[in-house]
Amino acid sequence: MRETMIENGIAYTKCGDYYLPDFERPMQTDAIGRFGKRHERYIKEHHKPYYTALFMTGRLFEYLAGVDRQAQSEYDILIPALAELQGITEQLKAESPMQWVGLMNNVKAQAEEIINQNYIYTRGIF
Repeated sequence: MRETMIENGIAYTKCGDYYLPDFERPMQTDAIGRFGKRHERYIKEHHKPYYTALFMTGRLFEYLAGVDRQAQSEYDILIPALAELQGITEQLKAESPMQWVGLMNNVKAQAEEIINQNYIYTRGIF
């Protein structure tokens, strides 16, 4: 027989000798991409109380999905902008594909560093 009680608006169920709160973890509705997962790992390791507060209030997945959306949209804007700044064109792609690939890999690495600095390795509230 399970005993339950309500105290301070929180329902508790008796498990053995202890009363444990009846928390329901909210369902994850948004997909979390690579930037959101990176940020989750960072706050989980370096800002544990903040991570726990987000998790316990049920706002973690919504928060991470927001971080991921913002970071991905900025990444999508940065790639063509950085490529244009460095003079990487479709003509270069046709004439020297290996050079184009190397330059585009450099552009992607630069964009990832900018995203990491602005979104991943910060504890900002989005």
